[in-house]
This record gives sequence, C-alpha cells and structure tokens, in this order.
Amino acid sequence: MKLIHNKLMKLFVLFISFFIVPVMSVFASDSQSSSAPHYLIGPGDAFSIFVWRNPELSRGVVVRPDGRISIPLVEDLEVTGKTPTQLAREIEKKLAIYVKDPLVTVIVTGFLGPFSQQIRVIGEATKPQALPYRENVTVLDIMIAVGGLTEFASGNRAKLVRHTEEGQKEIPVRLEDLVKDGDISANIAVSPGDILIIPESWF
Repeated sequence: MKLIHNKLMKLFVLFISFFIVPVMSVFASDSQSSSAPHYLIGPGDAFSIFVWRNPELSRGVVVRPDGRISIPLVEDLEVTGKTPTQLAREIEKKLAIYVKDPLVTVIVTGFLGPFSQQIRVIGEATKPQALPYRENVTVLDIMIAVGGLTEFASGNRAKLVRHTEEGQKEIPVRLEDLVKDGDISANIAVSPGDILIIPESWF
C-alpha cells in the first residue's frame, strides 16, 4: 500500500508540474501584460526590423518626421501610433506579395513615442527637451533626465500644462523645493503629453 501511495503522490506532483503550474503562469502573464500599456511608435523612434530567413530585408530604421518609414519592397509605410506588433503584422502583409509566408519581428531600440505622448520640458532646465512617456513617471524623474534647474530658474513658479477632456489645465509645481531641498511632497505624477514650463527668475 505504501508503494502504491508513493507512486500516486509522484503522479500527482507530475500532474501539477506539467499542467496546473503552466496554466497558472499563462493566466498570470496575461493579467500582467493586459494591465501594462502598449508602447506606440512615433517620429524619431529607432527600431530593427527582422525578417526571418530574409537577411537582405532585415535592417534598422528611424521613423521620419512625417511618421513614415521605407524598407526594401515597402515604401512610405505609416507607422505612427502603432504598436511594434501591429507594425510587424502590417509589414508581413506587404511583404507577402513578394515573399512566401514572411515572419517579421519589430524591436524598438530608441524611444520617443508619438508627439501626443511625449513629455516636453521648456524654459530654465539644464537640458530642455522632449522625453518619452513611461509608466509611473514623476516630475522628479523628469528633472533628473533634463539635468535639473539652471541658476536662473524660478523653480517654485514652474507649472505642468495638461490637456484633458475638460480643456487645458495648469498644475503648480514646486521644483525648487523638490530638487534643491529634497521635499518629496512636491513630487507629482506626470501624464502623457504634459508640458513642464520652468520660468526664469525675476531677479
């Protein structure tokens, strides 16, 4: 009886390992992937296009200011606002005219995203620039990316300009308290498309 019991336990463990655990992992990964926002391609983004078994069609490209790219056999393809997976499927359809059963992978290597999602920093930042939006990004993250404030900045008069369904909204930001004094209570979340304006000091 003990031998039969041990065999049954081993079979049960194998069943759990090969059937239950993989299924649970799939559900967990699906749950995590569905909650994360998909990256959308925009002008200035760089990515590699890999066409399986067709190295002559594989290459790196940069999205032009008009939101299009050109690759061998496919010209002036609109890519702005698409996910890498959506773009890969579209390229496959275009190449299917010339290549049998093309399999395409798009790997983004340089991120900016569409203009509507970029964070713009203007005024008295050390390096004013447009930055790609990332999930859970804050004003502190943005200030680190732009190198902080200039000596002429009036950090506590800074503001975030945000476009909402109700219209344009201005949010005061105490950058000087945050960056120079380390007051974390002045740190706030940033949304896609926000504009951070840092004015010059009056004196």
